[in-house]
Amino acid sequence: MNVAFVLLTHNPDEPAGIERSIAALAAGLRELGHRALIIAAGPGTPADDENLLRLTSLTLPRPALEEHLTALLADSAPVEQEVRGLLAGHAVDLVCWVDAVWGLGYLSPAPAGTATTLMVHVPRTDAPLYRSLEHRPDRVLTVSDFMVAELAREGVDSTGWAVVPNALMHTLTPPAPDEREALRERGPVRIVARAEPHKGIAELLKAHPAELSRPVQIVLAEAGFEYWPGMQNDVLTECRALAAGLPDVEILPAMPWQKVPGFLAGAAVTVVSSTSPETFGNVAAEALSVGTPVVGYGLGHLPALTGPAGRMTALDSGPGVLWQAVVGLLDDPASYHAASAAGPLQVAAHTPAAVAQTFLDAVGAAR
Repeated sequence: MNVAFVLLTHNPDEPAGIERSIAALAAGLRELGHRALIIAAGPGTPADDENLLRLTSLTLPRPALEEHLTALLADSAPVEQEVRGLLAGHAVDLVCWVDAVWGLGYLSPAPAGTATTLMVHVPRTDAPLYRSLEHRPDRVLTVSDFMVAELAREGVDSTGWAVVPNALMHTLTPPAPDEREALRERGPVRIVARAEPHKGIAELLKAHPAELSRPVQIVLAEAGFEYWPGMQNDVLTECRALAAGLPDVEILPAMPWQKVPGFLAGAAVTVVSSTSPETFGNVAAEALSVGTPVVGYGLGHLPALTGPAGRMTALDSGPGVLWQAVVGLLDDPASYHAASAAGPLQVAAHTPAAVAQTFLDAVGAAR
């Protein structure tokens, strides 16, 4: 099969969960012998390869707002024509609109006879989603059972949607038991997040406990999109100022995708402090894969993903209780090592090839 994913914001190593999930799914399809292309807006980057097709009819600013995109697509004919031409020219059998807007699902510019799939990664219930559904895609996919239930709760008919979880593109062997014990005793708390207010990093820093007595290292990454002008800069500025007043707390820059698992493997624990539900939880999955326990708010898919490999707290209990859960887990060797051992088992099925096969089964195209 020739499969194409349309995600306008895609860039190699873009620090965003949807971009990373699509890259891993595409890698899994190629591992199974299929061709997987990604169609994105310009500008191109030196890291682009032959599987990343750049539109010449659409160039996005960085960072881009959704209002930028809708303004650029006020006359959508050139983009629709170019997308159709690319799909036809590459003999694409199946095209996936990765989002209602950023994946052009609301336009659905597929050549006649090309199978279409709409991916719903975030719980949006606005006009673009309904316009995307009105195009009657052959299949609608989402990333977790939570998303199926959440959209139904919001009034969207999600019956018949298929769940295709995210895959782990880069994996490592977890630290040995003696290394893990050393991390429990004195290893750092490490956190990886996008510079977005709902990731809860500023609130977490404000509640930082003096008794923690170990390093806290936070990777905050700027993506190619944001929700309002200056959002990411505001988050970074606030978090850096807060960290500067705390003992042994660092705000680190973004790192390449392949380095994230190793960074998390060297942590005693990671914290997912998102104050809005994680629809999947890529960073949590990467931490679990290397045996690093996850502490977070029990929202969205995170409790099901983490299972016994960490501890969940209630959002309304606040970030102070998150820190208490971190300290409590680190101070309980038996519970800590049980959580660490459970982590890789929680995500063992999330290999690129296995997830790609789930995708193929879901779209009715398994060979």
